[in-house]
Amino acid sequence: MLLPTPAPGPDAAVAFVRDHLGDLCCDDPAASPAFRGGQQAADTALATLDLTGYAARRNEVLPVSRRGATRLSPWIRHGLIDLPAAWAAAADAPPRDRTKFRDELAWQEYARHLYARLGRATASALRSAPARPERSWDEPWPRRMNCVDACLDELETDGWLVNQTRMWMSSQWTVRAGAEWTAGEDRFFTHLLDGSRAANRLGWQWTVGAGTGKPYGFSRWQVQKRAPQLCRDCALRDACPIQDWPPDAAARRLDADPLVRADPDPETTGGPRTALDTGEPDAVWLTAESLGDADPALDAHPDLPAVFVFDEPLLALLRLSGKRLVFLAETLADLATRRPVELRRGTVPGELAGRAVAVTHAPVPGFRSRSAAVRPVRVHPWRWLWRPHAGPVGSYSAWRKRLRRS
Repeated sequence: MLLPTPAPGPDAAVAFVRDHLGDLCCDDPAASPAFRGGQQAADTALATLDLTGYAARRNEVLPVSRRGATRLSPWIRHGLIDLPAAWAAAADAPPRDRTKFRDELAWQEYARHLYARLGRATASALRSAPARPERSWDEPWPRRMNCVDACLDELETDGWLVNQTRMWMSSQWTVRAGAEWTAGEDRFFTHLLDGSRAANRLGWQWTVGAGTGKPYGFSRWQVQKRAPQLCRDCALRDACPIQDWPPDAAARRLDADPLVRADPDPETTGGPRTALDTGEPDAVWLTAESLGDADPALDAHPDLPAVFVFDEPLLALLRLSGKRLVFLAETLADLATRRPVELRRGTVPGELAGRAVAVTHAPVPGFRSRSAAVRPVRVHPWRWLWRPHAGPVGSYSAWRKRLRRS
């Protein structure tokens, strides 16, 4: 189904999503008050990036003025800022801040390598059974806890959280309250503008101990250190349910997927090194992983129209918050100010049937299946920081050490 291309700006994007995609959302579509979609917004964020103090302040929560987080993640997630560009932007930062920022970018790359290799298997614990208490809570995220309530408000309104509060919330959900971690990860994924199964799942696995065997414990101490006003204003300040550290839970090691230890085919995992060419394209197929002007397929074919398909069966299954689709609509409307953009709704193979498309490889399992059905005539390489290697990915340190030998 062909859809109209919205005019630039959040109001037009909200109207577009409400009129054409509203039945696929879990809520009433609205724009995030904190982030704008589009290459112009991404370019501004990168151009004004100041990493001074990042290493010391990236984990601060409140007041907002003390936060050192860069807030680049929504644009990074959709390829409006790719990891090599973000890496280069840190070149002139103070050494300690540059090192810490680039380490966080490397963590994002690790998440993508892991997901490209294991795919949907990342929805299962990688190394150990998640830590859970003997008695579960009735509500994993009780609103009566001010720290939880504030985080939920920011998650559900802005579609974003600092890394520190992501750890608070995931630890609270499983380590403290005993709920199944994948259900909490789904809650995050529904709302986060930077929501990706790669980074989101890895973060949850790390926090609940499924990826490390050592869970992150959430207690009042972290809140008092990073956002003390939340404790001062809390109705439970004199009866805090997280006053003490959660009890230590013995990790139960699991039999790891063999792919965690070694990849028999890293070339397939990493995608093509050079463009695979079987014909002349008449359009560029855009995926949600790579919507930026520097997308290799877009860059290689500046005179071709871009086509984006809102994947109806997938969106009907996911039921994302409307603000995520509004962010995408803003991004596509912004792109349409520079080149023809065609928007469609339906199945990806059905909407692209009969088209000769160029596309950029995306390191996600959905791309493999859809690409096999679409059969693009030209597939461009993904822009990695480092190409995936064949070695172990069971931990960040093991993965990083192997990079030095690659």
